[in-house]
Amino acid sequence: MQGDNCDPDRPAHPGIFPAGEAGQSDHQPAELSVDFPVSVVLPAGGTGERTGLQTPKQFCSFLGRPLISYTIQAFERVSWIQSIVVVVAKENLDLMTDIIQRFQHRKVRVVPGGSTRHRSICNGVLALGEQEEGERLPTDRPKVVIIHDAVRPFVEEAFLYKIAMAAKEQGAAGAIRPLVSTVIATTSEGYLDHSLERAKYRASEMPQGFTYDVIYQAYQRCTESDFEFGTECLHLALQYCGTNAKLIEGPPTLWKVTYKRDLAAAESIIKETLSRSACVITGGSAQAVTLADAFQKAAGALDMELDVVPDLMGDNGRYLSKEWNFIQVSVNHSCLSEVESLLMDLEAANRALLHPLVVIWVHLSCSDELSISRKMPEPAAIMDMASSAKLQNILVYAIQLHQSKDTERWERSVLRVAEITSALIRERSPALVGQLLQA
Repeated sequence: MQGDNCDPDRPAHPGIFPAGEAGQSDHQPAELSVDFPVSVVLPAGGTGERTGLQTPKQFCSFLGRPLISYTIQAFERVSWIQSIVVVVAKENLDLMTDIIQRFQHRKVRVVPGGSTRHRSICNGVLALGEQEEGERLPTDRPKVVIIHDAVRPFVEEAFLYKIAMAAKEQGAAGAIRPLVSTVIATTSEGYLDHSLERAKYRASEMPQGFTYDVIYQAYQRCTESDFEFGTECLHLALQYCGTNAKLIEGPPTLWKVTYKRDLAAAESIIKETLSRSACVITGGSAQAVTLADAFQKAAGALDMELDVVPDLMGDNGRYLSKEWNFIQVSVNHSCLSEVESLLMDLEAANRALLHPLVVIWVHLSCSDELSISRKMPEPAAIMDMASSAKLQNILVYAIQLHQSKDTERWERSVLRVAEITSALIRERSPALVGQLLQA
């Protein structure tokens, strides 16, 4: 079954894994075919006590979006997943609804959770068999239900496919990972009782998949004790339905945001992926092309790929829908019109809905006839433009560069521009928007 695709007006997801960690993430993945309905339940009712923050971790924001929005998007971009049920505490229903509306999530339904994890998941499973008035949800129950933690945003379609297919075949399937540390048992007095053989055991992870009938029946048959103290869905399927789950070793990217430091790690992963490349727009100027060529060599040493184009017309317009970083080079004139035109194009393309875009204006002065101060616009004009763009989640910075006739000095300046640009793109700091930096 081919599920509904995301709204074509929404920007594509950039892929959210560092190189080498998720296989084909750097490229468009091959289309995976699933001929049965698949839905997702995301329990998101946790309080986040272990993060030490007042806000539950699933609602903590970085790069302008709450963590749970990234997780929803990871599933929403999978065409064969037809619906997503997010289960939240009753006091967070309005907050979750606002997140869905703000980031235009299309496949999502929100339901209230229970007092424990299993009660919340059960509510989500039951909701998949119901038709909510006014919602464009399928009338039939899904064949397979994937259960995943709302605080595990880094899950790839290829692994979801493995879980879904194994669940359909076996009735249940789950992700596992090798144990990092040895597990030991202690006596009541606090002494070592025994240790487990680490090679024999695995850590149970998410996602997990079940046929709808298996997970539904498991929750219908389980005890109050299971609801109150249990945490493992695969165990319920085995105990109450006799379904022995297929265990599939997952990639290291399945880790869970548990502590405050994990939020910083998640932000770093997404920043790294967004900063792998940039589009340099020269306007066709020979001096700008020369700078861009030198810039390309310097940026290559910083692990950033640059595509150089004269403009974003015709075929080059594809960069508006695939790139997250733009460098506009202007030569010997102080008009901001080129940058303003680029900002208008980006806003029209709705590119900054899910991730902040970076636009860096590089002003190259090649003549000594005018003073540098007369060639540049007033800092206030740059700041006003950047402040307006920031409201649209577009981060604008400016760099001033004077072309030197001294070859060695010029090469140092180009390297500085590359280093500054790389830092601005990687950090994506809202605090620095509108700043005019000197190279």
